[in-house]
Amino acid sequence: MSSAAPGTTPYYFVPQPSRHPVMASFGLFWVILGAGQWINGAGWGKYALFFGLIWLFGVLFQWFSEAIGESEDGYYGHKVDLSFRWSMSWFIFSEVMFFGAFFTALWWMRSHSVPALGGLENSLLWPDFKAVWPTLAAGATASPAGIIEPFQTMTPFWLPTINTALLLSSGVTLTIAHHALRENHRGRTIMWMWITVVLGATFIGVQGYEYFHAYRDLNLKLTSGAYGSTFFMLTGFHGFHVIVGMLMLLFITLRLMKGHFTPDRHFGFEGAAWYWHFVDVVWLGLYTLVYWM
Repeated sequence: MSSAAPGTTPYYFVPQPSRHPVMASFGLFWVILGAGQWINGAGWGKYALFFGLIWLFGVLFQWFSEAIGESEDGYYGHKVDLSFRWSMSWFIFSEVMFFGAFFTALWWMRSHSVPALGGLENSLLWPDFKAVWPTLAAGATASPAGIIEPFQTMTPFWLPTINTALLLSSGVTLTIAHHALRENHRGRTIMWMWITVVLGATFIGVQGYEYFHAYRDLNLKLTSGAYGSTFFMLTGFHGFHVIVGMLMLLFITLRLMKGHFTPDRHFGFEGAAWYWHFVDVVWLGLYTLVYWM
């Protein structure tokens, strides 16, 4: 902890060396090792993965609890607030690059890889191949070599469209909650935050059912060629980000119920809101490029 007394705001808060980074790294080591071994058929891999996740979540709980305590005790002043804002901005920028790479992979396969496979030099190898993206032509989804089972593509109606309405509505309710907090209406803020959390959880449930429908009714799997891999890669990673964002909003709501945040000091709320709006924007791009085009 800082040498400053509780309730006084230092110019810049510098915490003492912490055990949390190395402890979190230890948990991540077992997560990566376990996941890699599980994928490659080692039975003990799943236990290592779950151990690492439990360890990591325990460390994060302690770490975040200490950070919340420092914030509520008045250790975080203007300079720390600025550093948090820059950190969150760069983190979201890294996420933009993350999804940008996946959207670029989708575009590259549509515009370059698939047309190249249908070119003259490949016509002798795959004379029946149709150089058309699966979402644009019926019957082009089966593998000429017979290594991929025929499948159907996912259309925007109705599950993806319902999820779009849910996610956009959650962005509106979150904005209403933010304005209510700035006007010091805590009860109204909490109500709208709970509505936002419920909308986010509903989105996750609908996407889970969409995956079930894809596997059972459409035979659409991660192994269904370039279309299947990009579909599940983009929607799956976005769904993971929705889960993370929903948990962030849930914890912010619980903190609001405990009396945390004021109309003038609530960056924890704002940071979670930035992340959620980013998730909304990514979904709009995903909804257009994956489901409609």
